[in-house]
This record gives sequence, structure tokens and C-alpha cells, in this order.
Amino acid sequence: MIRLSAFADEIATDPAEQMDVLTSHGIRYIEFRAIHGSNVMVLSDEQHESFRTLLKERGFGLSAIGSPIGKIKITDAFEPHLEQYAKALTLADFYETPRIRIFSFYIPEGADPTDHRDEVLRRLSVMAKLAEERGVTLMLENEKGIYGDTAARVLDVMNSVGSPAMRHAFDPANYLEVGQSIDEAWSLLRPLAAHFHVKDYDPIAHKCVPCGEGAGQISRLIADAVTHGFDGFCVLEPHLVVAQAMFGFTGPERFGDAARALQGSLQRAGVAYA
Repeated sequence: MIRLSAFADEIATDPAEQMDVLTSHGIRYIEFRAIHGSNVMVLSDEQHESFRTLLKERGFGLSAIGSPIGKIKITDAFEPHLEQYAKALTLADFYETPRIRIFSFYIPEGADPTDHRDEVLRRLSVMAKLAEERGVTLMLENEKGIYGDTAARVLDVMNSVGSPAMRHAFDPANYLEVGQSIDEAWSLLRPLAAHFHVKDYDPIAHKCVPCGEGAGQISRLIADAVTHGFDGFCVLEPHLVVAQAMFGFTGPERFGDAARALQGSLQRAGVAYA
């Protein structure tokens, strides 16, 4: 079953406005990355309490904690970051969502990623073991500049860590941005993909576009995943106005364009969603 979700901070900073817009498009889940202009990892206990109450009052659930875990340099100290990861695990319990989005660490500019492979695998193995103990699934996202920016390296990580607590959050736009063939990426990773980030990309214009207007083949991939038993979330992350390494923004109106584009694409592909 396909369930639609969204990085609602791409709509607005105010969580009530986020939920108003999502409700108008029939979307009842949020990939929780930020509210009030602050990342999920730095919000106060009071802000988390208030947001959880609002979610329940408005009938929303979370598809995942959209954490920035793994978005540090592989040469940065791991122990302080591991403390942040422990907080992400606690937030997953607090919000009763057993999924956390993570990354595989930035590689120093100009360095050969393979020189850092062992340390990437060591860190992710530690994180996966802790996730297993807590009953949480880590959704490993591909992104430009990190170790797992290509499908081959994502596959290497997934196979080498070998944990049932780690699955792949497949982001077509991020693969296209590094010149990765979508067909190749999907053929390698389809069995490991448990989460979709819906962000299409035009490689000629070098910008993010609504679903179906780029080269991401998003509806085809989702339809193929459903045929093979996919049961998970497709998360809108349009990046139609701002697309930066640590932040994306779309705004209410353009978010509407993105939501309608995804829903229309799924309908034309014969894919049911909720």
C-alpha cells in the first residue's frame, strides 16, 4: 500500500499551516524535519510536546523522523554525533514512528570515497545495531557528496552492514544530480527500497521539477515497486524554490503543484494510494 507523506517544512515554518495545506491535498502524514524554522533535532521538549499534541488533534501521523543524522564529514568526530543519533532514537519512540531517515557521511572534497569506506561501514554498523535493539528502521538516503551518492555504493553499504534495521530511501532526483542512471539504480536497489522521496529533476536545466516533468521516472518506479509488494511511504520533497544541502523550500502554492503532479502521475499509472 502506498501512503503519501511530505516534508511539510517545505510548505511553511508554522506547523498548523503545514497541516492545513497537507489536509487540502488529502495527505495525512509528515516526514518530520523542522517546525518554526528549527530542525527536529534542536527543538525543545516543550516544542515536541506541543507538536505531538497538534498531530493527534489534527489526525496526522509521521512517516519518519527526517533527521540529518549522517550529514557530517566522515572525518568529523563520531561520538558527539552518536549522541545526536541516540536523541533521534528517543524521538522515534516519542512520536511512535519506527523510522528514521539517515545519510552515509560527507566525503572530503576531492577525496576518493573508497578511502573512507571502512569508517563509513563501521559507523553505520554501530547505528544499525542500536536501531535493531530499539525496533527502529533506518532509511538510508542517497545524496550528492556523501559516501552513498551512487547506487553501487548504496548497495555496498546495505550489503556490508547487512542489518534488517537498514533499508533504502530511494531519491531519484539525488541520483540524477550525480549523473547516475535511474534504470541502473533501480535495478540494483529495488529489493532494498522501502521508502521513496519524491523529488524529480531536470538534468538539462539542472533543477528540481514536479513529478513527471523530469527524468526521475517516479511513477514507473513506484508502480514497479507496488507490483513487487512495496508497502510504504512516498514522501513529497519537491525543492521547487530552494534546493540546498541542508534545506529545501517550495511554499504553499508550488507545493500544491507538486502534490497534484504526484497524485496525477500515480493515478495514470494505476497505483492506488492513501
